Parts: sequence; C-alpha cells; structure tokens
Amino acid sequence: MSRIGKAPISIPQGVTITIADGNHVTVKGPKGQLEKAFNERMNIEQNDNNEIVVTRPSDQKEDRAMHGLTRALIHNMVVGVTQGYQKNLELNGVGYRASVQGKKLVMNLGYSHPVEVEALEGITFETPAPTKVIIKGIDKEKVGDMAADIRKWRKPEPYLGKGIKFEGEQIRRKVGKTGK
Repeated sequence: MSRIGKAPISIPQGVTITIADGNHVTVKGPKGQLEKAFNERMNIEQNDNNEIVVTRPSDQKEDRAMHGLTRALIHNMVVGVTQGYQKNLELNGVGYRASVQGKKLVMNLGYSHPVEVEALEGITFETPAPTKVIIKGIDKEKVGDMAADIRKWRKPEPYLGKGIKFEGEQIRRKVGKTGK
C-alpha cells in the first residue's frame, strides 16, 4: 500500500473542504480558495476526526499510481490556502537586476532590452534586493511554473556561473580553457 496515499490529511482550523460529485475538491482557507477535479476512481472521504482519507478501489497499476498522487495534491491545496508557497531566485551576473513594476517583473539580463514577465493570477513578485526575486502564491504548481518560466530567460551557465538560479541550487562549474 502507498505510504503517502494511506496517510490521512488533517484539516487545520479555518479550512473547509468540499467534495462534490466526480471528485471535484474545493479547499477554502484564510489565503484563498483552490479547486481541482481528481480521478473518479479514487475514493475521497472526510471522516469524523476532521481528516481527509483517500482510498483506492483496487491494486491495479494505475490505481496505485493515482492513490499517492491524489493525496499529495489535496495536501498541497490545504498547505497552500493556510501557509502559501514561495520560490526564491537569485540573479548572478554583471548588471543583472530585477524590479517589480505593478504586477510585472522587469529584469535586466544582458539583453538589449529589459525582460518583462507578467504574473499569473494569484502570483505575486517581491524583490527584497536587486538580485533576488521571491515568487509567492497559494497554488504550488503555479508558483513552480512561474519560477521555471523566469529561470528560462537565463539558465545558469557552467563556466562563469552567470544566470538565474534557484536559491540553494548548486551549479556544477567547469574549468575553462588553459592557455600555453
């Protein structure tokens, strides 16, 4: 049995979860509301201990795969509406800097023009320093996608380490040419 899938999801104070027909789950909390439709084969129930329990109908390969995934996604929704998610990015390079203008993130990344990135719905940008970008939101998937989209503009390169990297990410450095 799935170790992740069999663990119940405790519902914190101030969070309401509604399970509609077709396994359409709505989670409301202090930070907002998230909705998602899950595989109809999974059994999603709320028990008397104020917990959500996900069970699978059989031990078929597809059901085993969906069991842990469904539980993890519902747990991510609960954490999102209570605490929220954030990704931190660092800009490394001469003249690389970022600033927030309204809902846009404007970055100078060595191109002949500034790069403007529009925030998705429910996503906010912060720049505590010119070389740091914080992406915040309640949907873990959207926060990760937004961070990956920003990182695509200048991936870290292995020779000088210039580019946009996640905070704490290790860049494998390569040795450059040796002159004789």
